[in-house]
Amino acid sequence: MGHDACQEMTMSFLAAALDRVKPSATIAVTDKARALKAAGRNVIGLGAGEPDFDTPANIKLAAIHAIEAGKTKYTAVDGIPELKEAIIAKFQRENGVVYKPNQVIVGTGGKQVLYNALMATINPGDEVIIPAPYWVSYPEMVALAGGEPVPVVCTAATGFKLGAEALERAITPKTKWVILCSPSNPTGAAYTRAELKALTDVLVKHPHVWVMTDDMYEHLVYDDFQFTTVAQVEPSLYDRTLTVNGVSKAYCMTGWRIGYAGGPAQLIKAMATIQSQSTSNPCSIAQWASVEALNGPQDFIPANNKVFKERRDLVVSMLNQANGIECPRPEGAFYVYPSCAGTIGKKAPSGNVISNDEQFVTELLETEGVAVVQGSAFGLGPAFRISYATKTSDLEDACKRIQRFCGNLR
Repeated sequence: MGHDACQEMTMSFLAAALDRVKPSATIAVTDKARALKAAGRNVIGLGAGEPDFDTPANIKLAAIHAIEAGKTKYTAVDGIPELKEAIIAKFQRENGVVYKPNQVIVGTGGKQVLYNALMATINPGDEVIIPAPYWVSYPEMVALAGGEPVPVVCTAATGFKLGAEALERAITPKTKWVILCSPSNPTGAAYTRAELKALTDVLVKHPHVWVMTDDMYEHLVYDDFQFTTVAQVEPSLYDRTLTVNGVSKAYCMTGWRIGYAGGPAQLIKAMATIQSQSTSNPCSIAQWASVEALNGPQDFIPANNKVFKERRDLVVSMLNQANGIECPRPEGAFYVYPSCAGTIGKKAPSGNVISNDEQFVTELLETEGVAVVQGSAFGLGPAFRISYATKTSDLEDACKRIQRFCGNLR
């Protein structure tokens, strides 16, 4: 059998659901940067959304103690009781929201928690409202679950945030969920209490719509911004809100893969059923490390945030000095989402004309060795996302390269 025939047979063998899903653009750009680096190119990768700080020593030590104590066996599918208790204490202490152990689930990263929730609730044709720019995985997960993602574009003019009227317009009888991420990946935009209240006022009127709130960047906020979450702002939505969080970003534990959620017991039980037949329990060692993360000292978070804020201010200032770039100043997370509209139609040093943000990103990587992610991957272009969770000297160098690249466009 020829190579082409083999390929064709494999393609027809794969599930049709894959036709609905694109690979992750953020992972793709990181892989491309890695490949160029391996080939000897001087590349600065600003694609990956992970802190460059190491996991705090007390958390690492807790993991080592867990290994030495033989805590290496299967655990309960939805998390060890000690971690559930730590999560319950965290929700009460920081968010004023009360959950019982049967209302909490621990998964392999926030991503699995979100995925399980959608798999457990979506029927064919169900709609999920997703403010755009969105994290690349939301619409793809909805599609994999058989639902219809309904992106609602939120431009820089609205601070990249969903307004009450836009939400009201997007709701139909088929709407099952609205997904909110604050502070946001990819824009860093964060909803104030008043902005959240305007949205919850709309949701109160539509009892068939549930809210999935992705609070992964909760602790990464700047300029005295006060974080709030949906179930805290509107207690009457408690019974149809899934509050998702994790230790990845604030605790510098991306590779440990622990996410968690609090929500209605019946939903949590359904999510645990899916988890029991897919991955079973999250890593036992990572769970014990997370107990220490949530219960242990939190003083490194403001110290890290001070550095993140300095980096944010540096990047915003330098990008706004680049020809054709406009960069809003976000409230949180470690991303900026500048517009590159002013570069469209110009000729790059390679001789290629930049016709969209994907081409801008490609030319920037080829010419200057700076890896960023195109905004169209997040549902709103022409723009790009920069993660400033990388060392300050690299950020400064990268921004100089972007300025030079934009200055050389004709």
